[in-house]
Amino acid sequence: MRKVLTWGGIFASSALAAYLLSIAYAIFSTSFSHHQREKSYFEASGKVLHMFDERRKFDIYVGQPKLSSNTYVNDLTIDYSRDEPSKKPRENATLLMLVRNRELEGALQSMRSLEDRFNRKYHYDWTFLNDVPFDQAFIEATTAMASGKTSYGLIPSSDWDRPSNINETEFESCLQLMEEKKVLYGGSRSYRNMCRFNSGFFFRQEILDKYDYYFRVEPDVEYFCDFPYDPFKVMRTQGKKYGFVMSLHEYEDTIPTLWDAVEEFITDYPELIDMETNAFSFITDDGVIGRVMPIIQSNSMYNLCHFWSNFEIGDLSFFRSDAYLKYFEVLDSKGGFYYERWGDAPVHTIAAALLLRKEEIIHFDELGYHHLPFMTCPTSRNLRLQQRCICDPDIEENIDITSYSCLTRWWKSGDGKHFMKHI
Repeated sequence: MRKVLTWGGIFASSALAAYLLSIAYAIFSTSFSHHQREKSYFEASGKVLHMFDERRKFDIYVGQPKLSSNTYVNDLTIDYSRDEPSKKPRENATLLMLVRNRELEGALQSMRSLEDRFNRKYHYDWTFLNDVPFDQAFIEATTAMASGKTSYGLIPSSDWDRPSNINETEFESCLQLMEEKKVLYGGSRSYRNMCRFNSGFFFRQEILDKYDYYFRVEPDVEYFCDFPYDPFKVMRTQGKKYGFVMSLHEYEDTIPTLWDAVEEFITDYPELIDMETNAFSFITDDGVIGRVMPIIQSNSMYNLCHFWSNFEIGDLSFFRSDAYLKYFEVLDSKGGFYYERWGDAPVHTIAAALLLRKEEIIHFDELGYHHLPFMTCPTSRNLRLQQRCICDPDIEENIDITSYSCLTRWWKSGDGKHFMKHI
């Protein structure tokens, strides 16, 4: 009996030893195979990382976390074809400037900046509007600066001047009151004409009838970066109706009753507004974003956020639509462009937020831009290098994610934050 047990024990021990050896072999072979595979991965990664070492590139921050405030760049090599003229068909679009003869120097500065950064590759038309005829010096200088054709339009008095239904006595009293309160442009008559024109009449000008898209340009602005794409093409191919680069709060003293008129429009035309798909919450949400409370508290449901319209790229069919025309008619009937100082920026923004789907509004976050007193500059170092930006994202004037900007609110309540290039 003991002999049987001894041989049984030996057999069991041998089986256990064999089993342990097989496990050890499996662990060793698996570890060795994993090591070899990992080694091949590292070798392949190193090869990819250094395969373009002979070419100029910017890799100081390779491996560093990608910043979230702007689109990032994966391709670290320089595109040597970036200065070649575009061979693709142009969109049916124009660069549009409302400008006075005396602003010629500022107009040329803006034109030179936009031509250098964008239009020299595409040669889009330039369209200039004025409430008085352009003089010959202005026409000659701007024609010489443009890479595309130039056109000059005279705004009809009926589209520019104060309408007859405005009570002149009340108007003068409002001017004086706003001037005493030191409201920005509170005492300006021409500024009010301009805001009303940009809100309800620029798109009705006969000179623009042949175009589908416009890019608003103002005198004395600067474009800091090369455009990485044709924004007009982005608008058309992606079904966008309105594009912006900066968003901030409006001065409430300029629009104390604007929201009252907007609420009347909402009540009168509910069939034109889809609260399920529009960006209504962008212009009404005033909650905390992260740890930041809004620095401006509104006296109405409107949170005062607006797209800064001195830079805007738009689909003219949106402004020509029955919905927008009805919206403007309600607002214009209140006289707020004159009795107060309603700006075209909140007027455009509220219209876009009410009448468009969120995804029809686009934030062009790669396009560095400056208009006194604010600017936007991409925070991604690689993007700034690739697009040859001349700006510092860390200075105070860069408004993007400051407490007085509405950009983070757009990310929260609008179409969100996009990290990849639009095209």
